[in-house]
Amino acid sequence: MDIWLATSNSGKVNEFKSLLHGKGLVFHQLSEVKNYHSPAETGETFLDNARIKAKSLKSVMPDQWVVAEDSGLQVKGLKDLPGVHSARYAGDKATDHENVAKVMKMVNLRTPTERSAKFVCCIVAISPTGEEFVFDGVVEGSISKKVAGTAGFGYDVCFIPEGEEKTFAELGIPFKNKVSHRAQAIRKLVEIF
Repeated sequence: MDIWLATSNSGKVNEFKSLLHGKGLVFHQLSEVKNYHSPAETGETFLDNARIKAKSLKSVMPDQWVVAEDSGLQVKGLKDLPGVHSARYAGDKATDHENVAKVMKMVNLRTPTERSAKFVCCIVAISPTGEEFVFDGVVEGSISKKVAGTAGFGYDVCFIPEGEEKTFAELGIPFKNKVSHRAQAIRKLVEIF
């Protein structure tokens, strides 16, 4: 079965492929869609943004399964920022390193003793007939005192999942694929296929 992913984030694409390996699914990326431009993510929630991306891609792939995902880091002491702005917290063209640096700086300046955080994921899947499915996942944790690890992407280097002492980036991809917010949502998604 062909699945079109409404993301250009290679880390997310790799997680989908890894988590759904052997399920008979063939994943296609935005780079395969000619003359397609991703929509602005103007939603107020992860669901809003996932739906915006899914509907946009569905408009050019009407007879296909389309899957869109929006996720991010919410830091309690920063009033749930970066939230839906996670990919662009340090600016519209910010790198993962720049976004992580800004989170670390803001936590250390504003709430050095309140480091509670969570990763949130929302997936919207639209079937070839237009039926919409929504799946979500959350993993609680905290912001580390220093950046550590080399596995994963994004904020994995500064997020310690609840019950652990190391960051996602230190714990590695196999661990993350068992407990992450995206893994939770993808496990729910696979049930419809």
